[in-house]
Amino acid sequence: MSYSDFTKSAKGALFKDGKTGTGKTAAAGDRVVIDWTGYTIGYFGRPFETRKLKELDNEEKDFLRFELGAGTMIPALEETLLGMSEGGVRQLVVPPQLGYPSDDPSHERVGPKPSTFSGQRALNFVLQNTELIDK
Repeated sequence: MSYSDFTKSAKGALFKDGKTGTGKTAAAGDRVVIDWTGYTIGYFGRPFETRKLKELDNEEKDFLRFELGAGTMIPALEETLLGMSEGGVRQLVVPPQLGYPSDDPSHERVGPKPSTFSGQRALNFVLQNTELIDK
């Protein structure tokens, strides 16, 4: 998969800055806080995690907090956050090999994990049906 306006990381993730941050640059070992939204590619671009889903349920979405480089997040997220400046907005396209590991179907070991049951189901549907495409 290729998108001309995205940059390809060393490991193959694609990213594009929607807004360049002006704060501290993220490095391995830093504690980071992100607000993330996840959409499927294909499957009609269904969201599996978004602030809007939580707002519909009158719930507040928690920010995701983790140590960068500790291996607790999918490899694409860890790699593409390195060097990003605080306050920035970055869009990622995650190839399967840099996404969720197949031996962690509940996403307990490696995140980010969708915060809703419907989000978890949407993500799992895509991860378990690799041969399906939109019709």
